[in-house]
Amino acid sequence: MTRRISYIHGLRDWPQFRWDGKALAGHLGSIRHAQGRLIERMEALGIKLREEAALNGLTEEVLKSSEIEGEILDKAQVRSSIARRLGMDIGALKPAERHVEGVVEMMLDATQKYAEPLTRERLFAWHAAMFPTGRSGMSKITVGAWRTDVTGPMQVLSGPIGKEKVHYEAPEASRLDEEMQRFINWFNLDDGTDLVLKSAIAHVWFVTIHPFDDGNGRIARAIADLMLARSEQSAQRFYSMSAQIQHERTAYYEILESTQKGDLDITSWLNWFLECLGRAFEHAAEVLGTVLGKARFWQQRASLSFNDRQREVLNRLLDGFEGKLTSSKWATLAKCSQDTALRDIESLIRLGVLTKDAAGGRSTSYSLAHSD
Repeated sequence: MTRRISYIHGLRDWPQFRWDGKALAGHLGSIRHAQGRLIERMEALGIKLREEAALNGLTEEVLKSSEIEGEILDKAQVRSSIARRLGMDIGALKPAERHVEGVVEMMLDATQKYAEPLTRERLFAWHAAMFPTGRSGMSKITVGAWRTDVTGPMQVLSGPIGKEKVHYEAPEASRLDEEMQRFINWFNLDDGTDLVLKSAIAHVWFVTIHPFDDGNGRIARAIADLMLARSEQSAQRFYSMSAQIQHERTAYYEILESTQKGDLDITSWLNWFLECLGRAFEHAAEVLGTVLGKARFWQQRASLSFNDRQREVLNRLLDGFEGKLTSSKWATLAKCSQDTALRDIESLIRLGVLTKDAAGGRSTSYSLAHSD
């Protein structure tokens, strides 16, 4: 007979979370200091560069939050969708598929409207935006409403079919109205809890309730981002917590599982969240470097003449183009013929902007030329 594992949502005093404030105080203080320093640095950039940094941060957040769940989104689609919704001019915009638009819509609603209260209708709208076809993969799911237990209990599983390992089992669907109303009331109440800590608590609380058929992790991270935006009183996102969580994905799932199978002392979870957030701030410095490098690139070449195709593809390279740039990829990115792509490339080589990589023949590729 299999022993039934107990979870924190079944404890008598659920959801009265507790933590060791003294143990977290120093760490929280240093995180708050780093958060303030990052915002100061970004605000000193000027409007255009600050918008570019925020666009990079939001793009990473959308991409990596989906990647944590095993869904790979098209970066150009995500970036274009965000830019269009924020009214930013980034040149040619790539049309985005419906589900990409939905994920972007959810994230921007959370971060741009951080001061607005969280409601069940808002959560339902996020969920419906994420699953516009009413399906998750090939499976039909309940969209824009709490899940049901028609097909059995909500479980987080891993492993092959027939040999699955149960990592977590959520509360029964009959409890969801009450559980979610209690969560929403707490989320909107200013109870004096530091908002960075409140972001971490909201994350683990929501994902423990697991109120939807799918998308719970992504919505939990959007909720956490909303609270982080409140903590900064800023809609501009200069870092990506999801990108850091994706980088530490194994540890993320391990700490979630141990927290959900433990007692209501969530000090370990809060400590991990703060450490992960700190590393996200550190990574933001790299994003800042990319933004400044891009601005410096164009400043140094202000006297040169580029056509629209060249500007578009060069910006793609500066944003972190994945793989090798070939004439075929250029033609695809710029929506032009192979001959036109070669003329564009050769012109940039003569200007000293591009250089031909060592390998030749069919594998001929090109890179940005180094400059002082």
